[in-house]
Formats: sequence, C-alpha cells, structure tokens
Amino acid sequence: MSTEKSCSFCGRKQSEVKKMFSSETTHICNECVTTCSAILQKEVRYEQRSAMQQQLPTPEKIVEFLDKYIIGQYDAKKVLAVALYNHYKRIENPIYNNVELEKSNIMLVGPTGSGKTLLAKSLSKIMQVPFAVADATALTEAGYVGEDVESILSRLLAAANYDIELAQRGIIYIDEVDKIARKGESSTMGRDVSGEGVQQGLLKILEGAEVYVPVKGSRKNSTTETVLFNTSHVLFVCGGAFVGLVPDTHTKKTNKVGFSKSAAADAKPKKIDAKALVHYGMIPEFIGRIPVVAQLGELTKDQMIQILQEPDNALIKQFQALFDMDGIELNFEDKALEAVAQKAIDRGVGARGLRGIIEEAMLPLQFSCPSKKNLQSVTITEAVIDNPDNEPIYVYKEEHAEA
Repeated sequence: MSTEKSCSFCGRKQSEVKKMFSSETTHICNECVTTCSAILQKEVRYEQRSAMQQQLPTPEKIVEFLDKYIIGQYDAKKVLAVALYNHYKRIENPIYNNVELEKSNIMLVGPTGSGKTLLAKSLSKIMQVPFAVADATALTEAGYVGEDVESILSRLLAAANYDIELAQRGIIYIDEVDKIARKGESSTMGRDVSGEGVQQGLLKILEGAEVYVPVKGSRKNSTTETVLFNTSHVLFVCGGAFVGLVPDTHTKKTNKVGFSKSAAADAKPKKIDAKALVHYGMIPEFIGRIPVVAQLGELTKDQMIQILQEPDNALIKQFQALFDMDGIELNFEDKALEAVAQKAIDRGVGARGLRGIIEEAMLPLQFSCPSKKNLQSVTITEAVIDNPDNEPIYVYKEEHAEA
C-alpha cells in the first residue's frame, strides 16, 4: 500500500494542499512555494533599496551640498531636497506594493536675488537625472511667434542626449513663471498669448501626458521629426518673484511718525498660499497642479556678507583669483564688506546686486594695478566702496639693493 506524500517543509499531506511538487527524495507544497517566493521578493526589494540608497543622497546630504552654494533659505532647501529624494524613489518604483506614486510639482516664491535660480542650477550638479532650465518669458501660446510650451521638453530631451527613456525621468525648472500671470482686462486689447494662454498650454505637461515633442527643438510643423514624450514622471519646479505678494521691507514707505517700535523686524514673513497666487493672476488649474509652495525670504545683511565670502564660487574668491594671476594679493576689510552688503540691500535687488557694486569699486583697480611694479597686496576699505576714486591700501615688495 502506497503512503501519501507529505511536504518536506511544513509536513502537510498531499490531500491537505492544492499541489505537491516532488523530486526523488523531497516534496514541497504550493503554500510553501508561495511563502518562499514572498521571502525572495522581499530580499530582492531590500537589495534594490540598499543599492539605491548607496547611490542616492539623503535629503540631509542634499541640503549640505546646497549649503556650499546658497546661504540661508533653509526651508526652501528642505522642500527641494525632499522633492528630489522622493523623485528618485518614484522613478525607480512607480508602483510600490500596488500603490501608484504620483509626483508633487514645486513652486519657489521669493524676491529677486534671493537664490531661486541658483538653487535650481546647484541641484543640477548633484542630480543623476537630466535637468533643464527654461524661461517662461519666451513662451507663447501655440500658433503665435515665440516658443511653444513643448520647447521646454525639447530642452530636457537635449540634456538627456536625446535618450527619450532617460529624459522622461528628468527634472525641469521653469524660471520667471510669474511673468505669465493673467493680464487684467484693461491691460490688453487682444488675446493674452503670453500669459493665460501659456498657463493653459502647460496644464497637460505639468499633470502628466503624452506630448509630441520636436527632436531638435524646432517648431512643430508637417516636416519636423517628433517623438512621443510622456511627462508623467517628469518633476517640474517653477520659480518666480511675484512682486507685490510679499511687502518689500526695504523700499516700502510708511506714514507713521514718532518713536514707535518697528514691527518689520519682529513680524513673521507673510505666508503665500494658493489663493494669493490665483489673485496675482495664475489660473486655479495651474496652481492646482503645483501643490508644494516653498517661500524664500529676503536676504539679511549678515547673509549678504556670507554670500560674498563663504560659497565655493564666492565673489570675493573670484576677484582674489583674478588678482592672484597678476601676483597681487587682494584683501577686503570687514567694514568694506558691510558697505557692499548695505548698498545691495538699499538697491533692493538682492544678491544679484553684489557683483555690480564690487565691479564698480574694482574697475579702477583692475585697470591700474597690473601696471604697478612690485605691488604685493591691495586692501579694499570702506572708503573705496563708497567712492571708487578713493585709494585703497597698497603694499609693495621691498627691493634689496646690491652692496
């Protein structure tokens, strides 16, 4: 009489399970096969996650990298770091445990010169996916003179060396997005082709759709070669100054007279929400596709001085390198740096104004110093920043006369 087969792993008999797999000496039931398969899949996911984490910088590491190039704006850096980290995870696992992961596009809002564009450009140095920067001011509605919205995707395709699979996993930064705000009824006589029309054209791209994109960036026509581009996994980061949404503490005038304490220093910055952006002129459908709003604040005087000195490509380091090529040591007094920072704040142009102020002060010295013999060092004082005609402190090399 033949004995009934039993599973070598769990001990169940063949009559207790749906299927029994047998070899010459051992047997395994379908339930044990399912359990082993689940364990193996878990191990594979663990190995994939470990491999991804080894090459994927954590949000804290991304912020540390951005700190080398951008001073302050910690909240905006944190938002971008988390978005970038999640973007990497999403493109590796679009569907995880039967859950479809959707993207969260980002809006950077802040005054001019606060670091929006520099944040985006710095991100491109750490990322391992294609990155493209587009300017919203050049975009027009389809059919009019100017760039179509599809040209943004053409830039990303070019950044991926025309690898469509790689480009569909990239990131696009759209700068000056506030310039495509809807115009008022009285400000235009015709169709708003560079404002609301562009916003409407961007809707399907932001949300995720299949778009025919010109391969070489030319305008679409009957003879242009196009490829089908799926934007479902492309992360969009938009940036704009949105002048007027946040009061300018440096230029805003007040009618108050007396010795009352200023509330500007103690007041928290005004929080910009979706409603404020819609009131500014962005259509609700556009803002609805950009759920994350990161706000950048105005730079303080101390942060301006840090920008001058600390980043790897700081302005002071650039000018010191230029003078070092001529064998001249360039130094700046602390008072001079404070004067540069204060001038930039007074002009209300943020960190972008720093280069213009220093160029203005350094032009006479860049003209005359290469011709000075035995010049060892130049020290820039506060007086030079206030008036470039003033002389800095020169130190010359000592000449040893022969006996």
